[in-house]
Amino acid sequence: MSWIYEDKPFSDEQSEDYFGFVYIITDLDTEKKYIGKKFFTKAKTKIVNKRKKRTRVQSDWLDYFGSNKLLIEEVKNKGQDKFRREIIKLCKSKGECSYWEAKLQLNMTFYIQIITITIG
Repeated sequence: MSWIYEDKPFSDEQSEDYFGFVYIITDLDTEKKYIGKKFFTKAKTKIVNKRKKRTRVQSDWLDYFGSNKLLIEEVKNKGQDKFRREIIKLCKSKGECSYWEAKLQLNMTFYIQIITITIG
């Protein structure tokens, strides 16, 4: 199952100009949503000429289903095809990823509270 961006599959080649992304994973049965961020690369330290050298290598973003333990368990139980993985925002820096993740989480929480107050 691939990531979706602007209603189209997102490929590895499209990630080259970005540091990471903010995503929403939706459980298609319950419509429950999980918001998070993921980086396209991760830091790695190699020993070169007896010195430590920092480099970046591709992360596991292609297969990633979040870090939430409940979500990971649900994916195992139901199967990946029961979830939609959608990239909401492509980001050029770590800070931009953090900003948009927090903003979307706060907006979603506010939206849920408004619906609860209106209905309840």
